[in-house]
Amino acid sequence: MVAVPLIFGHLTASDYEDSFAADPRIDALREKIHCSEEPAYTADYHDPEKRSIANSLTLSLADGSTLTETVEYPLGHRRRRSEGIPLLEEKFRTNLTRRFAPQRQKAILQASLNQQSLESMPVQEYVDLYAL
Repeated sequence: MVAVPLIFGHLTASDYEDSFAADPRIDALREKIHCSEEPAYTADYHDPEKRSIANSLTLSLADGSTLTETVEYPLGHRRRRSEGIPLLEEKFRTNLTRRFAPQRQKAILQASLNQQSLESMPVQEYVDLYAL
C-alpha cells in the first residue's frame, strides 16, 4: 500500500492483481520500507473522542534529505465526510458507467442518492436494479 503509489502515483483494485505485483520494482522498494508503530497514533485511535486513523510516511532520499507527510484523519473518516462524499459519489457514477447503460445508471442513481426513497424501497427491488 506504500510501494505502488510511490512508484506509479496511484493505488487501485487492479494494483492487487498478481500480474501487476510481478513488477520487480515493487519488491525492490518494499525491501527498503520500514514500518513502526507511533504509540500516540494508537492512543488517539482508541480514544472515543478522536478515533483518529493517523499515519505518517517519511521518505529518506539519497541526498540525505527527508520528506514527511502525516495525515491524522484520512479521507473517508467521519470528520472528513463533507470532503469524502462527493468523491465517493463520483467513484460510484464512474463505476456505474463501466457496467450499465445510461437508462439503468439513471435508475440506480435515483434510487441510491435519495435516502427517503431508498429506505422505503424493498431490498429486492433495489438489488434487481443491478441485475444484468
